[in-house]
Amino acid sequence: MSRIPGMALWCGVLISAAAQQSSPPALTARELFYKTEPPAPAKPAAKPGAKSAAKTQVAQHTVPSTPNKPPSQSASAAQPLAGGAQFVRVSSVGDPPAPRLGLRYTILRKEGDDMLEVAPDAVFHAGDRIQFHVQVNGPGYLYIIVQGSSGAWTPLFPSPQINRGDNRVDSWETYTMPPGYRMVFDTQTGTEKVFLMFSRHQEQDLEQLIYSLRGGLKPASETPAPSPKDEAPPQRQIVASLSIDDATVGRLRNAYARDLVLEKIDESGSGDANAGPKEKSVYVVNPSGAADSRVVADILLVHQ
Repeated sequence: MSRIPGMALWCGVLISAAAQQSSPPALTARELFYKTEPPAPAKPAAKPGAKSAAKTQVAQHTVPSTPNKPPSQSASAAQPLAGGAQFVRVSSVGDPPAPRLGLRYTILRKEGDDMLEVAPDAVFHAGDRIQFHVQVNGPGYLYIIVQGSSGAWTPLFPSPQINRGDNRVDSWETYTMPPGYRMVFDTQTGTEKVFLMFSRHQEQDLEQLIYSLRGGLKPASETPAPSPKDEAPPQRQIVASLSIDDATVGRLRNAYARDLVLEKIDESGSGDANAGPKEKSVYVVNPSGAADSRVVADILLVHQ
């Protein structure tokens, strides 16, 4: 009899160890970026008496069967009960979570006649010419702004050269920034700052700073009701002279950078000649799957 508690304790240790070994490891940012299915919704913790309460709730919502009426899709799986009542399957309310939102960027430097990827923490020198490749894993809106020597930020994207300033981007497309141009480092050393923001929806704070509407804006009280011919959205244009203050960028960064998963990939030192092209990228992913997901990233270009 004295051995039974010891055996139960030992079994409990084995089960606990097996559970820890079978639990899936946390995914990296690169794995999350290419994982297109949405995250599993969180299950609410069971409360004492919840099971009996659920039975009572279902019993109160039984409906009588209707003769000579074709059953609906939900009623086809209904279970008949005594007295003509039946259980009816109830659909959950709310939209399913969206896939995890993420972006991937690489820095390219001109080497001879080619633009080649460099490590995310590469050091640049006067005369270096660079571009960015940006890729996203879902449709949304991309904003890229650059901080000048004055401390003010100016937009690099949206650009008038792409879709007349439209900054909507599509899944898995590779966008070259700045489009049709290269950024050139001058003789002044320091750290250049680039801020990226990717959102499922238009970011109003930046939209109002970057865009204007042709013909100007009017207060809502003075705007007439739209007619059928006016259903097309007004054409937007990038403000010719603008600057975004550092406080606005800091507020966006602080609001949306808390729960992001970031991973730098530099395979230049892998040493495997048969592995194909080496990747030098940075992945930033919002793992929440929320409908209003945003991803923000800072690129620091060290110039010596």
